[in-house]
Amino acid sequence: MEASRAFPRRTWLTAAAAALAAGLLCAGVPALADTWPARPIQLLIPYPPGGSADLLARPVAAKLQERLGQPVVLDYRPGAGGTIASQQLARAKPDGYTLIVVLAAHAINASLYPRLPYDTRKDFAPVSLVANLPLILAGSSSLKARTVPELIAQAKAEPGKLTFGSAGNGNTGHLSGELFDSLAGVKMTHVPYKGSSQVVNAMLAGEVQLTFDSISTTMPHVRSGRLHALAVTSGKRATLAPEVPTLAESGVPGFDINGWYAVLAPAGTPPAIVDRLSKEIAAVLAQPELRANLAANGYEPVGSTPAALGAHIDAEIARWGKVVKDSGARLE
Repeated sequence: MEASRAFPRRTWLTAAAAALAAGLLCAGVPALADTWPARPIQLLIPYPPGGSADLLARPVAAKLQERLGQPVVLDYRPGAGGTIASQQLARAKPDGYTLIVVLAAHAINASLYPRLPYDTRKDFAPVSLVANLPLILAGSSSLKARTVPELIAQAKAEPGKLTFGSAGNGNTGHLSGELFDSLAGVKMTHVPYKGSSQVVNAMLAGEVQLTFDSISTTMPHVRSGRLHALAVTSGKRATLAPEVPTLAESGVPGFDINGWYAVLAPAGTPPAIVDRLSKEIAAVLAQPELRANLAANGYEPVGSTPAALGAHIDAEIARWGKVVKDSGARLE
């Protein structure tokens, strides 16, 4: 009889302890949010220094750390189309001290990579869409074609001989080239690099003849005359280069691709921290000085709520999934 009475007592004590622990945990979440940030924040960059993500992250991080009162340290983790950095974020502690700047490749990878080491939506907490950025189709000095119709004619006459470089497998530059091949009825050879700066250097060295890359990293070399611009990939002309026609204007109707950049946190990051980060980023992007800085490099500042970014990523996953399927794009 005594044993039968003792068992319910132990069960009750166990349940009480569990309830107390859960209560303390829940109480700790607001406390964590109230004291955040108490130390430096790590901002992962999935491409090398000198690329479009870097050119955007540097000025935004500088202004953000002024508002937060803690350093925002850029940590470059290039490789595998951005999946190396994304995997690191997915495994990071969800405390608001590890973030990432992702590109449109984040959504593309969901369809292009057969076995990602993370779930593109479930393992990340959307924070804010930071900016959009048009891509530009540029040619090296050795490329004979100077217009898109001339490029299509050359590509049809020399199937597979023309090469285009991108900042990595699965990024918008890669998929833009694949989509161009599909819509124009040509075949060019893709050569992946580990970032925009490496693509530009390869173009200048004559290693590849074309690139679909961000306007921010490519236009300075177009202005200097070392590269030449054929078209922009966006649906409308870019404010940074209004003289450059769109691909749709140049004989490839329906072509409309923009790069975009967003900040994510690990899934499980306290909503209060995510909301504050989103609001701080929006406040930074509203500063006239920063907006002018970004516009000078072709970026179109956005700033969004976490919910809006989540919806944007869902739409981009669906959109790029169709492009990957229709174009037959694959990893080399």
